[in-house]
Amino acid sequence: MDLPRKSTKTNVTVARISAVIVLALMSLATVDAMDSLLSSNLVEFQAINCRKHSVLLTEFGGVDDGVTSNTQAFQQAIKHLSTLAADGGAQLVVPPGKWVTGSFNLTSHFTLFIDKEATILASQNESEWPLVKVLPSYGRGRDAPGGRYSSLIFGTNLTDVVITGNNGTIDGQGSYWWDKFHKGELNVTRPYMIEIMYSDQIQISDLTLINSPSWFVHPVYSRNVIIQGLTILAPVTVPNTDGIDPDSCSNTRIEDCYIVSGDDCIAIKSGWDEYGIKFGMPTKDLIIRRLTCISPDSASIALGSEMSGGIRNVRIENVTAINTESAVRIKTARGRGGFVKDIFVRRMFLSTMKYVFWIAGDYKDHADDKFDPSALPEIKNINYRDVVAKNVTMSANLAGISGDPFTDICVSNVKIGLSKKPKKLQWNCTEIEGFSSDVDPPPCASLAKAAKSGGCDFPKDQLPIENVQLKSCSVEIPAFS
Repeated sequence: MDLPRKSTKTNVTVARISAVIVLALMSLATVDAMDSLLSSNLVEFQAINCRKHSVLLTEFGGVDDGVTSNTQAFQQAIKHLSTLAADGGAQLVVPPGKWVTGSFNLTSHFTLFIDKEATILASQNESEWPLVKVLPSYGRGRDAPGGRYSSLIFGTNLTDVVITGNNGTIDGQGSYWWDKFHKGELNVTRPYMIEIMYSDQIQISDLTLINSPSWFVHPVYSRNVIIQGLTILAPVTVPNTDGIDPDSCSNTRIEDCYIVSGDDCIAIKSGWDEYGIKFGMPTKDLIIRRLTCISPDSASIALGSEMSGGIRNVRIENVTAINTESAVRIKTARGRGGFVKDIFVRRMFLSTMKYVFWIAGDYKDHADDKFDPSALPEIKNINYRDVVAKNVTMSANLAGISGDPFTDICVSNVKIGLSKKPKKLQWNCTEIEGFSSDVDPPPCASLAKAAKSGGCDFPKDQLPIENVQLKSCSVEIPAFS
């Protein structure tokens, strides 16, 4: 009888020891898990493609003190990551901190992720901004006849590039460049913030962009572009701080952006005068939706004035504009050539506007004196519907070109509330032909012909870029830089 009791006591002892071991292992696992949570955060984001490899800028010597230049760190990191393009691609993570840098170039199958507590600060050392060739569809720099500075974030001939974050910030520190521009001290064109050229499958999303030296986001000669969730902020008194400028691009989606600008919030372009005509690459198949804009001296969305390669099949919907000069404006002139046609706009909500509708055929800003004045633009099939506006000075200023009328302009279901001191002439129309229905105040005689039943057109089909679904990706961000 003693043996069983000894066996029972032994079993109890073993069980107690096992329990202690299990509890110890569980405690160690808990500590490891807590250490992991304390040392990093897993952030999920949406992207056209996820990456197999990920590195931190600090792994390449990045310093987050807001003073030290990180240009070499960015360049070396991206050079290294470019070797991983064929092995699932790579992402460069900008962790919390303030990171000064000059211009750097991106690579293919690459993601630049900027953490919400990170700010990229554009260097004010001109030696960190290399010069690049003028755009062939422009023939010269936009600010000056000479060359132009490379953008802060630049890429050319790329495939599958993502610039994103969880609302991280890029600060162009533009006042240095604005001062030089106002003083006439620039011989070349100011840098843009982001410019991607000759590229395919581009995403720019979920960032705050402030104080660009000139244009903020400039995709040019590219296709399959998604721009979404951007907050773009510039002083309303600074010229040429356009928010987003799709330029000779096709299959582009711009959505859910908030823009305060000293120029057009969005400007759709395709080249300048004889250079744009020769290059001949239109902007086409573009959707813009859910835009909020503040721009007291410019447009919510402009088409032109550089439109010499043509603009067609643009869909615009759900636009809110506040204290903005005009809603959707077309800018062109003799010598531009090209076309703006098949433009569809609906559901605009406007407050405190100089104009609701503005088409200008006399925009006299030319690349040089070599333009051909007989090169006339074709402006045709422009549709606006479902517009509500209040505190408006003038309903419409629509001016075509003598001998080159702008045709098939359609306006329907529009209600415009006037300001306390409105213009006596509410609709000024010259060299304009078109239709209207259910418009108040009543339009000019050249638009008096009734629009078809149901109002102006808006396509029911979807562009291919609208069907692109983003993937759920993730990145580890250190808790402490």
